[in-house]
Amino acid sequence: MRRGETRSGSNAPGSQLVPEIIFNAVDRSEWIENYIAERSGKLERFAQGITRCHVALKQEQGSHRKGNVYSVTVEVRIPPQHDLAATKQKEIVDMATQLPAVINAAFGAIERQLKRTAALRRNEQKVHAADGQARGIVDKLFAEDGYGFLRTVDDNRQIYFHRNSVLNDDFERIAVGTEVRFSEEEGDEGPQASSLHVVSII
Repeated sequence: MRRGETRSGSNAPGSQLVPEIIFNAVDRSEWIENYIAERSGKLERFAQGITRCHVALKQEQGSHRKGNVYSVTVEVRIPPQHDLAATKQKEIVDMATQLPAVINAAFGAIERQLKRTAALRRNEQKVHAADGQARGIVDKLFAEDGYGFLRTVDDNRQIYFHRNSVLNDDFERIAVGTEVRFSEEEGDEGPQASSLHVVSII
C-alpha cells in the first residue's frame, strides 16, 4: 500500500459482492463507503457473476484552483477474466455535495460498459447457437511456418490452427489480436480449429 492510501472492504466466500475501496489522499469516511456500497450493489442488474469491484478515490496533485481535483476509478471483473474500468474526475470545493456526483458518474460509466458487454455476450451466444462456431482471438502466429494458436473467448483455451483451415485465403491478413470464428475438431495432437473465418483485423 502506498503512502496516503487506506483500504476498506473485503469479499468473504459466498457473500454478496463487497467493493474494495482505496482512499488516496482522501479522508476515509463512512458516508462515502456506504454510498459506494449502495452503487456497487446495483451492478449485478447489468451483468451477472461479477467477481470483483475495486473503487479508488484520489486527490490529484498540483492544483492551484479554488478547489482540489478528485478522481474516482471503478474497476470490475466478470467471468472468465474480463476487466472493465472507468475514471471520472472533477474540481471539488464541497466534498459532501460534489464527491457523490463524481462517484455517480464513474459508476454510470461502468454500468454502460457492463450493459454493452452483456449485450455482446448475448449476441455471441445466439450466433454460436445458430452456426455452431466459437469465437477466438489469435494469440500466437508463426506466419512463415503457416500456423498459429487461438485463445478461445468463452473458456480461455489455446487451440492450434493451420493456414489451410483459414477460409477465403485470409491467412495473410491474420495478425496477433485478430478476431476469428471457427469450428473445433480433434486433431492428432489435440483440439484444432477448422473453417476459420476472420471477423476483424486490429
